[in-house]
Amino acid sequence: MRGLSLRGAAVTLGERALVGPLDLTVAPGAVVTLMGPSGSGKSSLLAWICGTLDPAFRAEGQVTVNGADVTALPAHRRRIGILFQDDMLFPHLSVGGNLAFGLPPGLSRGERRARIAAALADAELAGFEGRDPATLSGGQRARIALMRTLLAGPQALLLDEPFGRLDVALRDRMRRFVFERTRQLSLPVLMVTHDPDDAAAASGPVLHLLAGGAVRREIPDEGVPDALPA
Repeated sequence: MRGLSLRGAAVTLGERALVGPLDLTVAPGAVVTLMGPSGSGKSSLLAWICGTLDPAFRAEGQVTVNGADVTALPAHRRRIGILFQDDMLFPHLSVGGNLAFGLPPGLSRGERRARIAAALADAELAGFEGRDPATLSGGQRARIALMRTLLAGPQALLLDEPFGRLDVALRDRMRRFVFERTRQLSLPVLMVTHDPDDAAAASGPVLHLLAGGAVRREIPDEGVPDALPA
């Protein structure tokens, strides 16, 4: 089965159930939104999916990406990208250097340059290879962070409050930028947010985390790829 799938996913902290058990499939090109109050376990679920969950938490279940079980794999082998509120650009590297960090090994210098140039053109930032990240606007930094993640060739993408630090004028543009590109690439996307406008822009199913790990599902009536099997 293609896409990102969770089976029996559950996250606990001590005796407290945070999430699940949860069964979920995000189809290629679909965006599923996860909402809930602070401390409800949303970000912890994403950390478990991408293989970076803090040992203080306990998780159970299975993660598959395009039919391959990645649950036991280290984070760097799961091919699951993640974007956070902070863009996490390296201040000691140029824009081009930051993008190069996302490229797979083994490429020739010419191929690396070509891929970086293509990514910058796609982000409407052509010619920015030599720029210092400190000179970029918040929206420009966010676009560079996304392109760096996409250059790594992920097979699924997680979004952890990715628009939360952008001002209101930039958020709508960045939402369109992110969702248009992930749909073009047929990436399954699971997004954590507190902002109902993020969920509306994603135009997909919404999961609400409730007390005790329960999940309430809100599914639009039409126009969304299958994403939440029973």
